[in-house]
Amino acid sequence: MTLTSSISPEAQSVLNAAPHISLDRTASNLEKIRTQTRLFITPAVTKILDTHNVTVNSTEIMGVSCLLVHPSKLLADWPILYGFGGGFVSGSAFEDLTIAAPISAFTGAIIIIPEYRLAPENPWPAALDDAFNVYKTLAEQPFALVGESAGGNLALALIQKAKKYGLPLPSALALLSPWCNLLNTGDSLNFNDGRDPVLSLRQITMAAQHFAGKNDLSMPEISPIFGHFDASFPPCLISTATRDLLLSQSVQLAHIMRDKNIQVDLQIWEGLWHVFEWDSELPESEKSLKNISNFLTSHMV
Repeated sequence: MTLTSSISPEAQSVLNAAPHISLDRTASNLEKIRTQTRLFITPAVTKILDTHNVTVNSTEIMGVSCLLVHPSKLLADWPILYGFGGGFVSGSAFEDLTIAAPISAFTGAIIIIPEYRLAPENPWPAALDDAFNVYKTLAEQPFALVGESAGGNLALALIQKAKKYGLPLPSALALLSPWCNLLNTGDSLNFNDGRDPVLSLRQITMAAQHFAGKNDLSMPEISPIFGHFDASFPPCLISTATRDLLLSQSVQLAHIMRDKNIQVDLQIWEGLWHVFEWDSELPESEKSLKNISNFLTSHMV
């Protein structure tokens, strides 16, 4: 379903100031991108933690450094495993707190965000290995799984790997603009290239090369849209938008899931862009994160 017929003034302001796409993701630029993104998002993270009165602690699970996000009122006896975005070459658990903190507050659940290793220093399967080590610990109890962009790829790959090893699956799944096909095919990668203010085809092409190395991009472990789907998958909410560079991947994924009798709620936001929820100043961000939180809660009780 397409949500809203018009966009907020705050969202229009972002589009009026576009494009915001930063340095190319060449290997030599990645450290600068990581530093710039951290500096840019830090004030928003500070504000969102205060607004939602959540606390953040560091811990280590199975040798993987993680952030734990605690709501002020613990209402859920199930945790959420969360995969951050950044094309597998940038991003961090801290930088995705603008998404994770509100979800923690709205659900009343603790969120665990693995600080998985980044490429090209640590190419595939490093990120998947790190996240799977944490997944194995969480799978001992009912839990939900959330991932945005590259983290959405990771969430799907984790479920497929868990099925392979006979591990329990999450009870609910939410994906925000999942980057599930690193071949980067689909109409939106053409018609939204230049319309999406935060992501370009050039950027994700370089990121895919850094992440996959010499491996085949169509491998299900790298592009989980080509993996095995069946009715054992948890109910899934997919959030995307009409300007999202990866809109086509979300639509294709929803069709595949529905064909396999997996419950899917595909939410397409009018006029917005790739993981618009990351911008905590948008009214649409809070609405979407509430939708996601309500979806998770409804399938965990």
